[in-house]
Amino acid sequence: MKAIVYLASGFEEAEAIIPIDMFRRAGIDVTLSSVDQEKRVTGSHGIQIIADMDVSESNNENYDIVFLPGGMPGAVNLAQSWAVNERIIKMASEGKIISAICASPAVVLANAGLLDGRNATCFPGTEKYSSKKDFLAEGVVVDGNIITAKSAAYAFELAFAVIENAISKEKVDEVSSAVYYRR
Repeated sequence: MKAIVYLASGFEEAEAIIPIDMFRRAGIDVTLSSVDQEKRVTGSHGIQIIADMDVSESNNENYDIVFLPGGMPGAVNLAQSWAVNERIIKMASEGKIISAICASPAVVLANAGLLDGRNATCFPGTEKYSSKKDFLAEGVVVDGNIITAKSAAYAFELAFAVIENAISKEKVDEVSSAVYYRR
């Protein structure tokens, strides 16, 4: 099982790191891909992460899961990446897992047309950046292969929803127990 996580300047650090960590604990091979000009990407609170590759290097790889952290202007920077949009549209059409948190469901997924007729959630107020206005208030929403979460407070729950859909509930139980997360 392989996942790609796109990072862009201004990403929300907790929303990126928690799912990345939980995915890896579940045995998912995670690749961090920078949409910036360099592999060092700075989050919205000044924390820097070194990506495994830049977006052009990841274009030829196949993945089962894509994850988009939120944060501003991180989500806007993701939405402005042709490679990110091309990847999420292709993977969605193949039934692969598309996951996003905070601003990214509204700013990236909705504007790419991936939430048309779908249930989703996003950080309150970010719906103004998309044509979709009927976001749900729930913390995490799973609608088929699309998994969205409201905010950093739901980063663990989003990660566990992805792991359950990609692997199994038993794997979620194993990972959540290992980190003493109470569900």
